[in-house]
Amino acid sequence: MSEANRQLEISGLKAYFPVTKGAFRRVVGKVHAVDDVSLYVDSGETLGIVGESGCGKTTLGKCIVRLCKPAGGEIRLRGADGKMQNLLTLDRKSGFEARRRIQMVFQDPYAALNPMKNIFSAFDEPLRIHGFGSRARRRSIAEQMMETVNLQPEYLYRYPHEFSGGQRQRICIAKALALNPELIVCDEPVSALDVSIQAQIMNLMRSLQKQFGLTYIFIAHDLSVVQYMSTRIAVMYLGKILEIGPAEKFSERCLHPYTKALMEAVPVPEPGVCADKEVLLGDVPSPVHPPSGCRFHPRCPHCTERCRTQEPALAEQADGGGHFVACHLFTP
Repeated sequence: MSEANRQLEISGLKAYFPVTKGAFRRVVGKVHAVDDVSLYVDSGETLGIVGESGCGKTTLGKCIVRLCKPAGGEIRLRGADGKMQNLLTLDRKSGFEARRRIQMVFQDPYAALNPMKNIFSAFDEPLRIHGFGSRARRRSIAEQMMETVNLQPEYLYRYPHEFSGGQRQRICIAKALALNPELIVCDEPVSALDVSIQAQIMNLMRSLQKQFGLTYIFIAHDLSVVQYMSTRIAVMYLGKILEIGPAEKFSERCLHPYTKALMEAVPVPEPGVCADKEVLLGDVPSPVHPPSGCRFHPRCPHCTERCRTQEPALAEQADGGGHFVACHLFTP
């Protein structure tokens, strides 16, 4: 799509966390959670972000909604006037309005709801803070959102422990929709649910996307789930983006050795079929002391001396179609 349809742009984003030691909490290093990440999301699409636990995908999502303070880079969101605004440099008033237009659905739906307050309180507080009229109007919005996610409005006056995991996640989705956002960051929204409930939640989210014209960033470690939900998929490893490509052809056109290993790790749904899979050796390196050159080179079966010393750039491939790979095997 053209840049005119761009909803979010991230350039050179970095998020580091200090590592302390001793009684005086002396800083001895830093965790490179997100390290020079650049990507974009077009309006109405779903960008899936996949990777192993600890790769930085959740931190990336939290930086976008400003729950983590980045160490550098830019996060640009299209404003009401159609111009891209850097969220990291906005004044208090503009930043407050931009915050309303980006919401987040968390992995644990129970932790996202206050067990001491009823469900209506979870809707009422953000609606009140953002000036959504009287209490009666806020109640009306909450009831409408509950119906939208196929829950009865009277459930607003129950408490979180009275609901199943799937119902609680529906409530969290409804709460995110209540502020009429344009972009929703979904941080592993189905990983804590049973498989049958996962399918219901994913189908609901796809339906809501069409109904409200939403843009999603869908974070998960399950590649099959990401493929089902996404328009494009970005693969993260140790704080870096290694590959980005269209979801519908991702399994056929993926190029990076790490992406191929992730694809081969997806179970084959045919009894008796044993695929010849390439298993990655070694462990994920420490994000405190990431490897030089390509982050993946200590585990890559195609590693060369160039991989050990020179970091590959995320470059678009000759096949086009928005397919980018950071690997020396596919760059001159």
